[in-house]
Amino acid sequence: MRLLFVRHGEPNYEKDCLTETGLLQAKNCAKRLLRENIDEIYSSPMGRARQTAEETAKLLKKDVTVLDYMYEIWWGGEGIPEEGHIWTLGDMLTTDENFDYYTSDWKKHPFFEKNYCMEFYDKITGKIDEFLLSKGYKHDGRRFYCDTDEAKNIAIFSHGGSGACAMSHILSLPLPYYASVFPYDYTSVIIIELPVNKGAYVRPRLELFNDAAHIIGLSDGLKLQQTVDNK
Repeated sequence: MRLLFVRHGEPNYEKDCLTETGLLQAKNCAKRLLRENIDEIYSSPMGRARQTAEETAKLLKKDVTVLDYMYEIWWGGEGIPEEGHIWTLGDMLTTDENFDYYTSDWKKHPFFEKNYCMEFYDKITGKIDEFLLSKGYKHDGRRFYCDTDEAKNIAIFSHGGSGACAMSHILSLPLPYYASVFPYDYTSVIIIELPVNKGAYVRPRLELFNDAAHIIGLSDGLKLQQTVDNK
């Protein structure tokens, strides 16, 4: 099974929709995804992600199923620097503090212990495990138990934050580390493969990361949301 995570196109955050450039990015992304033999399409409930997903759905003549828990995350909290911005905090932990993710629990660090983002992280990671279980993969530590012989290509359209929560969890990587070293562009395609080997344990494999060649000339480069989305 292959999970194709796709970030939404360039957005108007205030109106929660795509800009004209974002819509062109979404159309180009849809053409890019034609060769991936997508079986199922899922999306965050938010407008910018759904608009992006709908361009692919129209081209492939498939329906879009909404995953309400893939809504973009909030962040912040009293006394947390940089307004709790997870990407900036991830950079600070990695570069300024040289945080040791092997011996210390990042979830108990003052940057994250009372950060609003943790409520979203816990919900998303729990729900993505339920989603994968419904597809025949039970999360067990850093591995998955495969209980299916059906290989599918599943596209999930979401956001920088919610996508980072889901993917870091699947790959058993700390969220702040993932956020700081794995940035990705609008409509970029990220593919995580879970091998089909029924009755055996398998491990996820990052097959492709930040493929955004389809928006060359349609992007000013990587951008991360700078303020919390609390709509």
